[in-house]
Amino acid sequence: MDLITPGTGLIFWQLFGFLGLLFILIKFAWKPMLAALDERESSINNALKAAETARNEMANLKAENEKLLADARLERDTILKKAQDVSVKMIDDAKNEAIKAGALMIENAKAVIETEKKAALADVKNQVAELSLDITEKLLRKNLSDDKSQKDLVDGFIKELKLN
Repeated sequence: MDLITPGTGLIFWQLFGFLGLLFILIKFAWKPMLAALDERESSINNALKAAETARNEMANLKAENEKLLADARLERDTILKKAQDVSVKMIDDAKNEAIKAGALMIENAKAVIETEKKAALADVKNQVAELSLDITEKLLRKNLSDDKSQKDLVDGFIKELKLN
Protein backbone atom coordinates (compact mmCIF):
# COMPACT_ATOMS: atom_id res chain seq x y z
CA MET A 1 0.00 0.00 0.00
CA ASP A 2 2.90 2.20 0.18
CA LEU A 3 2.75 2.59 -3.48
CA ILE A 4 -0.83 3.76 -3.54
CA THR A 5 -0.65 6.37 -0.78
CA PRO A 6 2.03 8.98 -1.09
CA GLY A 7 4.05 10.15 1.84
CA THR A 8 3.73 13.49 3.57
CA GLY A 9 7.15 14.65 2.50
CA LEU A 10 6.32 13.90 -1.11
CA ILE A 11 3.05 15.81 -0.85
CA PHE A 12 4.83 18.74 0.81
CA TRP A 13 7.52 18.91 -1.83
CA GLN A 14 5.05 18.52 -4.66
CA LEU A 15 2.89 21.26 -3.12
CA PHE A 16 5.96 23.47 -2.64
CA GLY A 17 7.06 22.87 -6.29
CA PHE A 18 3.56 23.46 -7.60
CA LEU A 19 3.18 26.74 -5.64
CA GLY A 20 6.66 27.86 -6.73
CA LEU A 21 5.86 27.05 -10.33
CA LEU A 22 2.52 28.80 -9.96
CA PHE A 23 4.22 31.88 -8.47
CA ILE A 24 6.80 31.96 -11.26
CA LEU A 25 4.10 31.51 -13.92
CA ILE A 26 1.95 34.25 -12.35
CA LYS A 27 4.92 36.59 -12.02
CA PHE A 28 6.54 36.08 -15.40
CA ALA A 29 4.14 34.31 -17.75
CA TRP A 30 0.59 35.09 -16.64
CA LYS A 31 0.89 38.90 -16.82
CA PRO A 32 2.50 38.94 -20.30
CA MET A 33 -0.06 36.40 -21.54
CA LEU A 34 -2.93 38.50 -20.13
CA ALA A 35 -1.34 41.64 -21.56
CA ALA A 36 -0.98 39.96 -24.96
CA LEU A 37 -4.58 38.75 -24.78
CA ASP A 38 -5.78 42.25 -23.78
CA GLU A 39 -3.74 43.77 -26.57
CA ARG A 40 -5.12 41.27 -29.06
CA GLU A 41 -8.66 41.86 -27.80
CA SER A 42 -8.25 45.64 -28.12
CA SER A 43 -6.74 45.29 -31.62
CA ILE A 44 -9.65 43.03 -32.63
CA ASN A 45 -12.13 45.56 -31.18
CA ASN A 46 -10.32 48.38 -32.99
CA ALA A 47 -10.38 46.39 -36.21
CA LEU A 48 -14.10 45.70 -35.77
CA LYS A 49 -14.76 49.40 -35.07
CA ALA A 50 -12.67 50.35 -38.12
CA ALA A 51 -14.56 47.81 -40.24
CA GLU A 52 -17.88 49.16 -38.96
CA THR A 53 -16.74 52.72 -39.68
CA ALA A 54 -15.55 51.69 -43.15
CA ARG A 55 -18.84 49.90 -43.78
CA ASN A 56 -20.79 53.01 -42.71
CA GLU A 57 -18.57 55.21 -44.87
CA MET A 58 -19.07 52.84 -47.81
CA ALA A 59 -22.82 52.95 -47.27
CA ASN A 60 -22.66 56.76 -47.11
CA LEU A 61 -20.48 56.87 -50.22
CA LYS A 62 -22.84 54.51 -52.02
CA ALA A 63 -25.84 56.64 -51.06
CA GLU A 64 -23.95 59.76 -52.10
CA ASN A 65 -22.95 58.14 -55.39
CA GLU A 66 -26.57 57.14 -56.02
CA LYS A 67 -27.66 60.71 -55.30
CA LEU A 68 -24.97 62.11 -57.60
CA LEU A 69 -25.95 59.62 -60.28
CA ALA A 70 -29.62 60.58 -59.95
CA ASP A 71 -28.67 64.28 -60.10
CA ALA A 72 -26.51 63.63 -63.16
CA ARG A 73 -29.37 61.76 -64.86
CA LEU A 74 -31.76 64.59 -64.06
CA GLU A 75 -29.30 67.16 -65.38
CA ARG A 76 -28.73 65.06 -68.51
CA ASP A 77 -32.48 64.83 -69.09
CA THR A 78 -32.82 68.58 -68.56
CA ILE A 79 -29.98 69.32 -70.98
CA LEU A 80 -31.43 66.94 -73.58
CA LYS A 81 -34.88 68.52 -73.22
CA LYS A 82 -33.40 72.02 -73.59
CA ALA A 83 -31.40 70.90 -76.61
CA GLN A 84 -34.49 69.35 -78.15
CA ASP A 85 -36.50 72.52 -77.46
CA VAL A 86 -33.76 74.66 -79.00
CA SER A 87 -33.61 72.31 -81.99
CA VAL A 88 -37.38 72.50 -82.49
CA LYS A 89 -37.28 76.30 -82.14
CA MET A 90 -34.42 76.55 -84.65
CA ILE A 91 -36.30 74.34 -87.11
CA ASP A 92 -39.49 76.40 -86.66
CA ASP A 93 -37.53 79.64 -87.07
CA ALA A 94 -35.85 78.29 -90.20
CA LYS A 95 -39.24 77.20 -91.59
CA ASN A 96 -40.77 80.60 -90.86
CA GLU A 97 -37.76 82.37 -92.37
CA ALA A 98 -37.97 80.14 -95.46
CA ILE A 99 -41.71 80.83 -95.75
CA LYS A 100 -41.09 84.58 -95.45
CA ALA A 101 -38.27 84.42 -97.98
CA GLY A 102 -40.43 82.37 -100.33
CA ALA A 103 -43.33 84.80 -99.97
CA LEU A 104 -40.95 87.72 -100.61
CA MET A 105 -39.56 85.98 -103.69
CA ILE A 106 -43.08 85.30 -104.93
CA GLU A 107 -44.06 88.94 -104.36
CA ASN A 108 -40.92 90.12 -106.14
CA ALA A 109 -41.59 87.72 -109.00
CA LYS A 110 -45.20 88.94 -109.24
CA ALA A 111 -43.99 92.54 -109.26
CA VAL A 112 -41.43 91.74 -111.97
CA ILE A 113 -44.08 89.86 -113.97
CA GLU A 114 -46.51 92.77 -113.58
CA THR A 115 -43.85 95.26 -114.65
CA GLU A 116 -42.86 93.14 -117.62
CA LYS A 117 -46.55 92.66 -118.49
CA LYS A 118 -47.13 96.42 -118.40
CA ALA A 119 -43.99 96.99 -120.45
CA ALA A 120 -45.12 94.32 -122.94
CA LEU A 121 -48.61 95.86 -123.15
CA ALA A 122 -47.11 99.31 -123.65
CA ASP A 123 -44.82 97.90 -126.35
CA VAL A 124 -47.79 96.16 -128.02
CA LYS A 125 -49.80 99.41 -127.86
CA ASN A 126 -46.90 101.31 -129.40
CA GLN A 127 -46.52 98.72 -132.14
CA VAL A 128 -50.30 98.75 -132.75
CA ALA A 129 -50.24 102.55 -132.88
CA GLU A 130 -47.29 102.54 -135.31
CA LEU A 131 -48.96 99.90 -137.46
CA SER A 132 -52.23 101.85 -137.37
CA LEU A 133 -50.44 105.03 -138.40
CA ASP A 134 -48.61 103.23 -141.18
CA ILE A 135 -51.84 101.66 -142.41
CA THR A 136 -53.72 104.96 -142.08
CA GLU A 137 -50.98 106.81 -143.87
CA LYS A 138 -51.00 104.31 -146.72
CA LEU A 139 -54.82 104.43 -146.93
CA LEU A 140 -54.90 108.19 -146.85
CA ARG A 141 -52.29 108.47 -149.57
CA LYS A 142 -54.23 106.10 -151.71
CA ASN A 143 -57.68 107.62 -150.96
CA LEU A 144 -56.64 111.25 -150.94
CA SER A 145 -54.50 111.23 -153.99
CA ASP A 146 -56.88 113.57 -155.79
CA ASP A 147 -58.31 116.95 -154.67
CA LYS A 148 -61.95 115.90 -154.68
CA SER A 149 -61.47 113.10 -152.16
CA GLN A 150 -59.50 115.44 -149.91
CA LYS A 151 -62.31 118.00 -149.99
CA ASP A 152 -64.94 115.32 -149.22
CA LEU A 153 -62.91 114.08 -146.25
CA VAL A 154 -62.54 117.58 -144.76
CA ASP A 155 -66.29 118.20 -145.21
CA GLY A 156 -67.04 114.89 -143.42
CA PHE A 157 -64.83 115.94 -140.48
CA ILE A 158 -66.54 119.30 -140.24
CA LYS A 159 -69.97 117.72 -140.20
CA GLU A 160 -68.90 115.33 -137.41
CA LEU A 161 -67.51 118.23 -135.40
CA LYS A 162 -70.75 120.13 -135.63
CA LEU A 163 -72.74 117.09 -134.52
CA ASN A 164 -70.64 116.46 -131.47
